[in-house]
Amino acid sequence: MEVINALGRRKRAIARIFVTEGTGKITINKRDLETYFPSSILQYVVKQPLTKLGVAEKYDIKVNLCGGGFTGQSQALRLAIARALVKMNAEDKAALRAEGFMTRDPRSVERKKPGQPKARRRFQFSKR
Repeated sequence: MEVINALGRRKRAIARIFVTEGTGKITINKRDLETYFPSSILQYVVKQPLTKLGVAEKYDIKVNLCGGGFTGQSQALRLAIARALVKMNAEDKAALRAEGFMTRDPRSVERKKPGQPKARRRFQFSKR
């Protein structure tokens, strides 16, 4: 039984996954997918690469997730799953790339600048 590992990142979230042959069980930080992500939208985001290729019931996935918020974590996990599926079968890369699952989203929070309240917000101008 071969174990494939992959890494996905989004904003400050990092997802390390280990994929094995199995029944389609996804375990995140020793918890079930449905308990870790109660929102059905986030569960859908995580399963997108698996449903696109029709292999949702074929692999067991164990995940170590840290950092970020729930949206960033779900998208980091989606990227990691897509990368692992490509490691298993390179012919799937074109289909996953067409859906945008292979692209790492480079957007992150802009840093706060000195002398300003936030990254782009300036202090209120007072004429008098």
